[in-house]
Amino acid sequence: MKFNRASGILLHPTSLPGPDGIGDLGPEAYRWLNFLKEVGCSLWQVLPLGPTGYGDSPYQCFSAFAGNPYLVSPAGLMEDGLLTRTDLSDRPNFPANAVNYGEVITWKLTLLDRAAARFIENASAELQKDYHNFCAEQAYWLEDFALFMAIKESQGGVAWKDWPTELRHRHPEAIAAFRAQNQAAIQRHMLRQFFFFRQWNALRAYAKKIGIRIIGDIPIFVAYDSADVWANPELFFLDDQGHPTVVAGVPPDYFSPTGQLWGNPLYRWRVHRQTGYAWWIRRFKATLQMVDIVRLDHFRGFAGYWEVPANMPTAEIGRWVPGPGKHFIKSIREALGDLPIIAEDLGKITPDVEALRDDFCLPGMKIFQFAFSSDSDDPFLPHNYPSNCVAYTGTHDNDTALGWYLTAPEHERDFCRRYLARSGDDISWDMIRAVWSSVAVFAIAPLQDLLSLDSSGRMNFPGRPSGNWTWRMTADVLTPALARRMYETNQLYSRLAA
Repeated sequence: MKFNRASGILLHPTSLPGPDGIGDLGPEAYRWLNFLKEVGCSLWQVLPLGPTGYGDSPYQCFSAFAGNPYLVSPAGLMEDGLLTRTDLSDRPNFPANAVNYGEVITWKLTLLDRAAARFIENASAELQKDYHNFCAEQAYWLEDFALFMAIKESQGGVAWKDWPTELRHRHPEAIAAFRAQNQAAIQRHMLRQFFFFRQWNALRAYAKKIGIRIIGDIPIFVAYDSADVWANPELFFLDDQGHPTVVAGVPPDYFSPTGQLWGNPLYRWRVHRQTGYAWWIRRFKATLQMVDIVRLDHFRGFAGYWEVPANMPTAEIGRWVPGPGKHFIKSIREALGDLPIIAEDLGKITPDVEALRDDFCLPGMKIFQFAFSSDSDDPFLPHNYPSNCVAYTGTHDNDTALGWYLTAPEHERDFCRRYLARSGDDISWDMIRAVWSSVAVFAIAPLQDLLSLDSSGRMNFPGRPSGNWTWRMTADVLTPALARRMYETNQLYSRLAA
């Protein structure tokens, strides 16, 4: 799909301000969309929106189809008559600039349970109709997910590999008995999804109304402890007990001498192909009902991926295995049309990855921070960009622009200053201007770079198991001065929203 020149800002909804300890889909999300409109940006990039589990990572979710209930806005539930001001009177005093997930989860689930109870007691006929329509439309994933979460809850939250055998392997009699005895818990999880999608769909409709497109994210792999793997074990390399035999990762490189052991189960691509990639088609279709453009994470894994035996402590021992390649992309396109996809083509990129990207005319990604470790031929320098790419100052996995500059080797800092012909005193905006002025069709920066934040604003440290995904903006940062500066940058470099 051909894109037109535009710009956007990367900000996950958890980072929005608000009184409930975590950003949500309520008033501040609408205020954020209005800010994007005001400054002439037409793109809002978010991370995966699924229900997070251990480590709070949006890349390790309990479902590839479900939404994150912690993003449900209490204000929105009040508008639907499912919460009252009294329900919010015991709100804890949350920090404004970071998410304390432990406290937030307890609070949000308390509110969601109150809303679910009130829905069951006295929801309006219209709201009940909307709920039943939602359940019918989403039945292909919703019922398995709600069942998975209810069983998980009944087992103290342990991974499904540690459930009783008959539930782990979905024995029909055991599943029927559990359903009969736990209808209330199952419905509670279905209602949480209804609340999320009701609010997200309204927010997306508003974004569309004011000309903002949302860039979403499809992680190539799913979490082992997910409804996807539990309900579809035949699609993954698992043994007879449901344990992975091989897992995902990346091999050792300059940045990591032992590689990265992600631990996600790997796909039986031959089985997926035999089904016509039915599960993947449903996944793409579901995602494109939520967002306008998809960033396909770890795109190189569709050309070839690093397979690690499941018992390995690191990713050092493994092998490259061919991915589904062109047949996969072609099959998805035949089913769903010319998809709006951005290929996350970072990491160890080989000619077959470039061919897979270019044969389908998919824009790749260019990260300005990566440009200064070699010379003027570096592909991450703006003068080497093709127009069919998406250029970033940095991503959620990198340091902020200022954080990078303050900690980079002096020879990289010197190269950066000479390249930009700047002193480095305003490095975040120097980098924004360089990316915005490039020929890249899309230019995107994390909000942290617009705010010139140092490493304290970093969202994720890859390989660090906890303490990530916590950064939040405060309500006072979207100032008129910032809006004027961003608008002028969009105007100068022909990226104003049409």
